[in-house]
Amino acid sequence: MDLIKKYFLNYLKGMAMGAADIVPGVSGGSIALITGIYSKLLDSINSFNGENLKLLLSLQFKPFYKAVNGTFLLSLFLGILTSIFTLSKLITFLMEEHPVPLWSFFCGLILVSAFVILKGIHRWHLGVIVAILIGTVSAYFITELPPVSSPDAIWFTFLSGSIAICAMILPGISGSFLLLILGKYETILNAVSERDVVTLGVFAAGCVVGILSFSRVISWLLKKYYSVTIGLLSGFMLGSMNKLWPWKIVTAYRTSSSGEEKPFLTENLWPGEYLSQVGQDPKLGLAIGAFLFGIILVIGIERLAAIFNK
Repeated sequence: MDLIKKYFLNYLKGMAMGAADIVPGVSGGSIALITGIYSKLLDSINSFNGENLKLLLSLQFKPFYKAVNGTFLLSLFLGILTSIFTLSKLITFLMEEHPVPLWSFFCGLILVSAFVILKGIHRWHLGVIVAILIGTVSAYFITELPPVSSPDAIWFTFLSGSIAICAMILPGISGSFLLLILGKYETILNAVSERDVVTLGVFAAGCVVGILSFSRVISWLLKKYYSVTIGLLSGFMLGSMNKLWPWKIVTAYRTSSSGEEKPFLTENLWPGEYLSQVGQDPKLGLAIGAFLFGIILVIGIERLAAIFNK
């Protein structure tokens, strides 16, 4: 029964990661960090090596499944898929109809997550401070990059998957936002909604290649330079706040493949400016409530994770 509870909890963590990855600006890696499964996730991904793949090729399925921590990965992956296929339309609706409370919620969630993660640093030194600053500035400039027009070629869908999946294990940098920059966010979201197996299959193949390569880099950095790496990852989360700011004005539009006008470039505003320039209620009270809910949720998740990980 305890084992069932453990993997059901992993399934819920996967759902949280999947929900985060749908939103441009929020990273599933952030959820993995605050729920206490980040290192375990990296180790499990890295276990897909030559030695274990030989087990698979020789049809030794049970030893292979055990060697790659299959039950953990499967429960997590099923949770991620559940969110992607059940919440994509809800998230899209909230982004279009209730953007201010949604982004406020994620602002609170990511901001407090960055500080929760910094608590894991036991030895502070100048390198950690520099890493936090570098991560913050880098993420800020990445979020300032405008979306680009992308080719429809199948190889670019593969490449987009291999780049965007890195954000699943890189807190603060959103895979959805990287897809936006690459001009593939709408394509993949439509493929999910329309069950386009070919596009999703090519994208998934790119994801597999990207995550198997990049996870080894992050694991090596965490083992060799733990405090500096955690500082860098926290900086990425703090810098991503630029993208999550709830009050924005659209400065340029683009025409989507379906002929709709979509926001292309935006500029952050203060709530008072939002009212005067956009002409809409900034919903400050609702925004503050959603922001505080994000903070409370993270603190609750952290405490629950600490209890279940004992």
